[in-house]
Amino acid sequence: TGRILLAQRPEGKQLAGLWEFPGGKIDPGETPEAALVRELAEELSITVKEEELKPLTFASFTYPDFHLLMPLYGCESWTGTILPREGQAIAWVEPARLRDYPAPPADLPLFDWLREQAFAER
Repeated sequence: TGRILLAQRPEGKQLAGLWEFPGGKIDPGETPEAALVRELAEELSITVKEEELKPLTFASFTYPDFHLLMPLYGCESWTGTILPREGQAIAWVEPARLRDYPAPPADLPLFDWLREQAFAER
């Protein structure tokens, strides 16, 4: 549908209340794709196959206490119904409206990239 799934960081977590792409940290020995498959199952109760993940772009951002390298993947096919397991709100967002959602600074260039891609496809 061209919409992007965002999840709001739950209370009690760093950057609580901000909106971000579902996902999480890579465990030792894990590929980025395997980590995303695991995180989507843990956070949203869905099953995604690694081959369904389409690498799109990445963000590189330095926070005060660490550097984040965040790959962004697209996924249009999964099994199960999206059910947030961590109490987080979710929203399906049109690319042009992504900046309406307060987000961590590392996500903002990705929001802009997705908006530009959506306009380029028109």
